[in-house]
Amino acid sequence: MKLFAITIFYKGAKPVQKKASYDLSTFGFFQRSGVREFMTFTSDLIVDRTDIGGRQSVKEQEYMCHCHVRSDNLSAVIISDLEYPSRVVFTLMIKIMDQFAMDFPKHSWKDESRDLSYPALDSYLSKYQNPKEADPFMKVQNDLDETRLVMHETIQSVLRRGEKLDDLVDKTDYLSGTSKAFYKETKGGCACTIL
Repeated sequence: MKLFAITIFYKGAKPVQKKASYDLSTFGFFQRSGVREFMTFTSDLIVDRTDIGGRQSVKEQEYMCHCHVRSDNLSAVIISDLEYPSRVVFTLMIKIMDQFAMDFPKHSWKDESRDLSYPALDSYLSKYQNPKEADPFMKVQNDLDETRLVMHETIQSVLRRGEKLDDLVDKTDYLSGTSKAFYKETKGGCACTIL
């Protein structure tokens, strides 16, 4: 799972790119500028074609371009791989746009921006590379999955021991016929008496 770009726009008559952050480390050095330009072009196009107050995700080859345009025309685009969970992406976009709205006054949103750097975007891009650690719901889901796996392994282990106990009960000379019969009856009738 990988995030490649986070971009903030103001959607006016023409989208205005405000801030951007990229992680193009998986691309070759000489490819990075072209990839960055294509991501900027795609982001601009998606913002332009997304209705105000709308969200959409567009698949392009092995990438997903997610866009959210708020009712105040502030917009965010995140480009990720196909595996990255879209719920986490849209949650992140809301956080990013709320942070941007607190850091920059609304009257400055319409102006073209020469400086696209924004440390908060760099921080979010880095933190959310692993959605299981960054997103609280994903973290809880991951913990539940691990617990379920451990419980499943424990139950399998108990079942294997139960099968072995059956073999031992049948082979032993130390238990009387009555004890063996009692064990077999309780095993069949009430599972809570099995050791």
